[in-house]
Amino acid sequence: MKKAALFFDIDGTILSEKTKEIPKSAIEALLAAQKKGHLLFINTGRTMCSIPAQLKQFMFDGYLCGCGTYLTYHDEVLFTRNIDKKRGREILNKMAECNLDGIAEGTEDIYIPERITRFERLETSRRYFQSNGLGLECYLEKDDFIYDKVFIYADEKSNLQEFFTFVEEDMEAIDRGGNTYEIVQKGYGKGTACDVILKKFGMELDRAYVFGDSMNDLSMFQYAKHTIAMGNHAKGLDPFTEYVTAEVEKDGIAQAIRHYGLD
Repeated sequence: MKKAALFFDIDGTILSEKTKEIPKSAIEALLAAQKKGHLLFINTGRTMCSIPAQLKQFMFDGYLCGCGTYLTYHDEVLFTRNIDKKRGREILNKMAECNLDGIAEGTEDIYIPERITRFERLETSRRYFQSNGLGLECYLEKDDFIYDKVFIYADEKSNLQEFFTFVEEDMEAIDRGGNTYEIVQKGYGKGTACDVILKKFGMELDRAYVFGDSMNDLSMFQYAKHTIAMGNHAKGLDPFTEYVTAEVEKDGIAQAIRHYGLD
């Protein structure tokens, strides 16, 4: 079988949101695929600094982070693009003006509001990141950092439309549900990350297999031909899904790799 490139979302796809682990069946299937000569990539909205330790223990061939804005292959950085520092501060100021709160995500660190916010989901994220040593050295209100994307939290007090209009020239919003939005750099996404890898290795489009479960996986589902949605996935992926596998906790990754004969 010709070499293929496999691209995996993290949360709810390769890493269980219930157990916080990669299932043993998935690890065995990934190792079998690597033995066949296939390349394995994490393709995530997370920035590089927040890749879970559990994933770094497995020898993936590369990490495609920040919705296509920081791409690596082994120790080689293939591509990087962050938001201009001045523009980045304008976006954060507008976020505050529109009564939103958020987390700026950079390659090196996560930037969280110094004050406690009214958004419980943001505070849950604060606890998660800080327990992993992130978001401790520089707060969101400071003006001496650059970042790649921002995750915002809204409610009935927020002026979302005004904010979206302000950023639409160079950013786009991905609705993550529950009045949360991923604000990513326009023109980049998980699909463009896949394209960089295929071109680097001279692979045809039909050699790409993408695995995901949420709406920030949409661009790679629109890009690839072989698209695998996890059993518990966002319905917006359905029009672009070739195969639905089981949930990650029910051996979904192993099932899909076996289905395509990649092991």
